[in-house]
Amino acid sequence: MTTDFLLVLTDGQDPRFATLCQELDQTLNTLVGGETQRKQYIQYNTLDTIHNVVLVLKNGQPVACGGYKQHAPGTAEVKRVYVRPDCRGQGYAKAILAALESRAASQGYTRLILETGSMLHAAIALYTAIGFERIQNYPPYHTMPMSVCTEKQLGSSRD
Repeated sequence: MTTDFLLVLTDGQDPRFATLCQELDQTLNTLVGGETQRKQYIQYNTLDTIHNVVLVLKNGQPVACGGYKQHAPGTAEVKRVYVRPDCRGQGYAKAILAALESRAASQGYTRLILETGSMLHAAIALYTAIGFERIQNYPPYHTMPMSVCTEKQLGSSRD
């Protein structure tokens, strides 16, 4: 794992975050065969309700991101976790998720949830490795068979 990066706390209005999210959407479109296949998900991935974002800057350039928004009292939903392909395997996603967990806990959240796609095997493995456990799909994903929903209790011993 490399250590030559900077974590930056920001929000969903940061243009660097928006750019990385556009790349994430393009990547997902490629994986599932186009935006039409993801149409039902797009409305749940807007950036305007994400007020807590972590960016990874490498050599001053944004290379990874993730954020969360309130889902319910005490529960934050992790959104838009993405690492540029040429920067994967360097620990950036773990660093982002650790920072998000810490920030969420400091804001009084006791639980994180997230949804990912069943075809994103590396993402599922990462989330499992850091203590997220599969749960029943929560709304609005409860009717979407390609969704995999997970949760992590903050302060869990599996950190």
